[in-house]
Amino acid sequence: MPFRLVEAEDYVRIPPSEFGKPLEEIALMQLRGRYEGRVLREVGYIVAVLSTKVGREGKIVFGDGGTYHKAVFTMLAYMPLDGEIVEGVVENVREMGMLVRIGPLLGFINKIHVMDEPNIFFDASTKSFVGERTKKRVGVGDVVRARITGVSFTTPREGTDLLLRVTLTMRMLGLGKLEWLRERKAPAKKA
Repeated sequence: MPFRLVEAEDYVRIPPSEFGKPLEEIALMQLRGRYEGRVLREVGYIVAVLSTKVGREGKIVFGDGGTYHKAVFTMLAYMPLDGEIVEGVVENVREMGMLVRIGPLLGFINKIHVMDEPNIFFDASTKSFVGERTKKRVGVGDVVRARITGVSFTTPREGTDLLLRVTLTMRMLGLGKLEWLRERKAPAKKA
C-alpha cells in the first residue's frame, strides 16, 4: 500500500488561554483536528499528523487576541494507485456490490466484479454473494484480494470535504477470497 510521509506548511492560531504552554503540543492538536481523516487531492487520505516544528515568533491580527505561528509538519498519507493489488476485509454486502476495507479507506466492488461467474446471486440472509456454477460464497468478514480499477475524487455537496472513491475488481487470476486462492494452490490429493 502506498503510504507515504508528506511534509507540509500551515499557520496555527494559539489562543490566549494556551499562552505559556508548549507551542508544539498546541499546534499538533490543532493540525490533527484540521487534517486527520481528510482527503487532499495532491496527497490522498491523511491518516495522521505525526510531528510539527513551530516558529517561535508569531503574528498578531488586529482584533484577535491569539497569535499565528508558521508550522512545518509531517503527515502520514495513503494514496491508492490505479492497478494496485490490495487485500482487505469485506465490511458490507448489498445487492449492488460490496464494500471492502483497504487500509484506512473503503473500496467498492460491483456485483459483476465479485467473481468470474455468469450469474452471481445475492443472499440477503447471510449478506453474501454466491456463484451459480461453483457455489463459491463471499460475505461480510471474509478477507479478499482485489485490484484497484479506479481512483477518483468527489465532493458530494457544495461546501463539503473532498472524498476519495476507490473501485475494485476480483475477476482476474490470483484475485478473490483468500480461501479460494489457497484451495487453488493446494495440490490435488491422489486417491
